[in-house]
Amino acid sequence: MDLARYPWDGTEALLPVIEDCRHTFKFFLMTHRILIIDDEDDIRQVAAMSLETVAGWDVVLASSGKQGIERASSEQPDAILLDVMMPEMDGPTTLLKLKANGSTAHIPVLLLTAKVQGPDQRKFAEMGVAATLFKPFDPLTLARQISAALGWEEG
Repeated sequence: MDLARYPWDGTEALLPVIEDCRHTFKFFLMTHRILIIDDEDDIRQVAAMSLETVAGWDVVLASSGKQGIERASSEQPDAILLDVMMPEMDGPTTLLKLKANGSTAHIPVLLLTAKVQGPDQRKFAEMGVAATLFKPFDPLTLARQISAALGWEEG
């Protein structure tokens, strides 16, 4: 790249450089807010660090279904990454409550699970889940998986 063609005298000078890279890294240019609901602190922290570092997204955390519903309502994230197996209120129950709530029903939910059988996947799809992602996940590709599932790479 010939940097001499860019006048480096301010933020506007970066626009041609950004435009050159825009197609390849389009989804990284958009800031999204993701709510992670998982009872395992390690999973929440790794997922949050991954999405913040790799994609530059804002992350909101919740350690239970109840807390997740409250945070979804108050924070209005662009998407929710929801663990299936949690104590007290599991992922499917949390999902149903999110879908029944007028202030959160529109938010796409991606389930995060260590194991899922074919019948479970069909049940989750019927419940309106946007996608099912599997543990263990690759922190370097988690943002890309979420973007692909939600069509964020396209628009």
